[in-house]
Amino acid sequence: MSLMLQEIHQQPDAVRHTLEVNAEPVRALCEEIVRRDIRMVLIAGRGTSDHAAMLGRYLFEIVAGIPVSLTASSVLTMYGTWPRVDASLVIGISQSGEAREVIESLQRSREMGALTLGITNCPDSGVAQVAEHVLLLDAGVERSVAATKTYTCTLAALYAIAAGLPGKHPMAEDLSAKLASTPMLMSHALEMGPEIARCMERYRYMDECIVVSRGLNLATACETALKMSETGYIVARGYSAADLMHGPIASVEPGSACFLVAPSGMVLKNLRDTARVLQERQVELVVLSSDPELLGVATTPLRVPMEVDEVVSPLVYVVAGQLIAHSLAVQRHHDPDHPRGLKKVTVTR
Repeated sequence: MSLMLQEIHQQPDAVRHTLEVNAEPVRALCEEIVRRDIRMVLIAGRGTSDHAAMLGRYLFEIVAGIPVSLTASSVLTMYGTWPRVDASLVIGISQSGEAREVIESLQRSREMGALTLGITNCPDSGVAQVAEHVLLLDAGVERSVAATKTYTCTLAALYAIAAGLPGKHPMAEDLSAKLASTPMLMSHALEMGPEIARCMERYRYMDECIVVSRGLNLATACETALKMSETGYIVARGYSAADLMHGPIASVEPGSACFLVAPSGMVLKNLRDTARVLQERQVELVVLSSDPELLGVATTPLRVPMEVDEVVSPLVYVVAGQLIAHSLAVQRHHDPDHPRGLKKVTVTR
């Protein structure tokens, strides 16, 4: 079994542990957010961490009603300036804690008076040293280059913060309880592994594809696409179903592959409409869902074996996305643990 697959299977326990060890740090952070009347959040991250930030944006804006911006780190690292963030919470995400642009963003923001939070898996890292508050994932060493368990543990940390803030939306109701039950649901998602491996044989010679979702699971689509690119060398792109219709749909050819991530919830009707448009274009439609209607129009249905509340579905559906990427890499005879040209710590600025 590859290291990547081992770490995919470690995720239910890792997420449970991350939530447990960070209960008190999250409580203290949420108290400070309320005390300082934080009205804006900025999140810095690259690659997989940026996809976690994407979900964090949806969570804070929907659940807590706090506007969020994903930082353009080049504003600081390339152009030498930084916006006013003194009344904001600035979150830096880096599994290694050594992403230079994340460290510099946190450092400059703290100097300007912002409340700063670092989320990392490495306690002695630069991110952990410069941030005022730190959430340590404590997920264990991640040996595969492709991040899996550090991604879901980062999501869990962001969920815990959102759940600890005053709720502004129905999705905030019982969020802590739903989050606590998510590791069990992730375990059920892992049971899809053999069926996913069987179905992915059809796509082993695929050179490119799109991965589509909407809302909270836009992050899942983008992260799944990234894992396909990293480990299987597939030109995969993640899209919002809405953005797809604003131009990129024109490039979708008959017979091309589209993976549709479609959990139950508020976005399901829109994703059914998207599936019909794609079906009219005669695409190879791979549907990851528990919805019988959507599964019925799929070329390749991947049935999620349980209903998952939409608010926590990104933690569950991304497990299936990781299994899809891993299966494709192995069936294309690539080593998912050591992608060509990549290192565990990517140094950019």
